[in-house]
Amino acid sequence: MKKSACLLLPVVLGLFVTLAIPQTAGHHFPTPPEPLDPKATAKAPATPSRHIDLEQVQREADDLARTAQTIPSDVARVRKGMMPKDVIEKLKQIEKLSKRLRTELNP
Repeated sequence: MKKSACLLLPVVLGLFVTLAIPQTAGHHFPTPPEPLDPKATAKAPATPSRHIDLEQVQREADDLARTAQTIPSDVARVRKGMMPKDVIEKLKQIEKLSKRLRTELNP
C-alpha cells in the first residue's frame, strides 16, 4: 500500500503542476519582412462607395413618418380598451423601414 502511494504521489503532483501552469505559448507567427520595393506598399484604391438612391430613401422616410404619426392615436385607443387590428403591423412596418433606412445611410 505504501509503495503504490509513493508511486501515485509524484504522478498526482505532476498533474497538478501541469494544470497549474498557464498555457501562454499561443500560435504567434512572425511578422514578414518589409518589401524591398517601396511602391509595393502602396495601398489598394478604396472601394467605391455604394450608390444611394436618394429618391427611394426620401420616399421610405416619408412613409416612415406617416406611419409613425398614426401610432399615438392607436395607443390612445388601446388605453380606452380598443385594440386597433393593424397597430402591430404598423409597428413592424416602422421597424422594417427604419432598419432599411439605417442600412442605406450607414457607410
